Amino acid sequence: MTPQQYCESLARTHYENFPVASRLLPRAMRPHVAAVYAFARIADDLADEGNVAPSERLAALDAWQARLVAVVAGQRDPGGPHAQVFEAVQETVRACELPITLLTDLISAFKQDVTVRRYATWASLLDYCRRSANPVGRLVLRIAGYRDAGLDAASDDVCTALQLTNFWQDLEADWNKGRLYVPAEIVDACSAREADLAACRLTPEWRAALDQCASRTRALFASGRAVCDGVRGRLKWELRATWLGGIRILDKLEDVQYDVFDHRPVLRAADAIGIAWRTLTWRRGPAHE
Repeated sequence: MTPQQYCESLARTHYENFPVASRLLPRAMRPHVAAVYAFARIADDLADEGNVAPSERLAALDAWQARLVAVVAGQRDPGGPHAQVFEAVQETVRACELPITLLTDLISAFKQDVTVRRYATWASLLDYCRRSANPVGRLVLRIAGYRDAGLDAASDDVCTALQLTNFWQDLEADWNKGRLYVPAEIVDACSAREADLAACRLTPEWRAALDQCASRTRALFASGRAVCDGVRGRLKWELRATWLGGIRILDKLEDVQYDVFDHRPVLRAADAIGIAWRTLTWRRGPAHE
């Protein structure tokens, strides 16, 4: 198995809400997107090993970053698990001229996951998304050959919106891991109480807080929609389907009044059909979904 095949296999066997190196992408892009995905997926797993002490997880992420820096500098991988991932990443960074900062930003966000369990403000949450989600979109654009500040900004908004949507969707799972991504300033303004989450109660106060979060998330989807029209070829279909998938999850959250303790919304076959139809009948311009 080649390094690229190893990464593509990893991408196919991990569950994600949104497509990863799917067949909508141009064939030439898929190995590079899979390499980036595999690198980030493994780093995320290192950060999320709850049975490992935080100090050990941070040390593992430091070692992961050191291996990245070494291979990008043209050195051979120092050795360790997943050597094939670093072979693939080395080729992808070289071939696509990727800024290493986009990859190290991801690692900095994963390190933050180890130590930060709450966010005081919306701004601090967006800063986390700037490093945990936005680099992915920019990497995809670079792999596709785009170097455009306007596309970068629109992509950032969509990637942040997708990350936030996943937070609201996974409220229960994150809470069970000791994490809460709804910023304290919104929680306090809505008089929501963490004790209710501990009791698996989605109270009117929590519904108000999550509705505010979802409204801000929709605004980011709307402001980032231009990236779906600013690219060409098969990539535009991938981005449109991804954008529509995120909006559909928000719709489903609204339908259940954000009570993910009772029902966690996911995309199903019927949703996929609707997304495919809306992708094909997509209208350029302001958000219409």
